[in-house]
Amino acid sequence: MSKTDTTGDQGDAKKTSGLLPLSPNPATNLLITDIVVRGASSLFRKNVEKRVAEKTSETQQEARDVLDGRGIITTLGLYGASKLATRSPVGLGIVAGGLVLKTLYDRGKSRRKRLRKARKAD
Repeated sequence: MSKTDTTGDQGDAKKTSGLLPLSPNPATNLLITDIVVRGASSLFRKNVEKRVAEKTSETQQEARDVLDGRGIITTLGLYGASKLATRSPVGLGIVAGGLVLKTLYDRGKSRRKRLRKARKAD
């Protein structure tokens, strides 16, 4: 058969794709894949969150409190921000700008706290 011959079996391309489907139903395969990817992503995210909290906290207890202290509002806010950031460049700009502002606020707050401690020590 030549490259332009279209009389061949179209199903052969699917069979040689390298993936072995678990189910003959594509919707079931997509569901299984989605669950596996979300599970792996969740485990990875939790591991990264734990490491970041441990490295940036002053004590182990503070790190645990940061990780365990999230309420439903915080969780929904994080979910909404991540959805906004991943759906459009404008959303990414809004979320990134908000994170920059929050970082600057936190740094200013930390600086004021250090200055107050220095004045009390004098």
